[in-house]
Amino acid sequence: MKKAERIAEFVQGLADAGIPGIDPHLAGYLECFNSGLYYEAHDVLEDLWLRQGKEHPDHGFHKGLIQLAGGFVHLRLQFLHPHHPKHGRRLAPARRLLILASGNLRNSGGASRGIHSAQAIALAEDMADRIGSNPPINPWTPDSLPLLGPGFRQ
Repeated sequence: MKKAERIAEFVQGLADAGIPGIDPHLAGYLECFNSGLYYEAHDVLEDLWLRQGKEHPDHGFHKGLIQLAGGFVHLRLQFLHPHHPKHGRRLAPARRLLILASGNLRNSGGASRGIHSAQAIALAEDMADRIGSNPPINPWTPDSLPLLGPGFRQ
């Protein structure tokens, strides 16, 4: 099964579950992100974002969430493989994505379909600041996964 087909099947299952007020792609993003499946969260929301196009009112909001998940992909891989030649150098790219995520979420107006971005912005900025310490550290651990949801709780 191709990636697009897997995403469509996953999103359809969420649509069938009838999560009120939340697009099934966004619900899938939240489910994946909260489970530590950041690459999958990125893919699910990117599928919607690419189809919507730049003129869609949620474009910047979704882009920020995609970048947030991308930052966490880097953090997770660096944590799991700190001495790997590629994964060991993922803190700087993670920090850049988290800063971009914060900017896009700020510029999006703060909310999309009842989901407010203040906590996602705070999460992105906190993680970027912690990575940027001297010496740089990876603040992500599998023991304390951040949680996002309606209102973005942490």
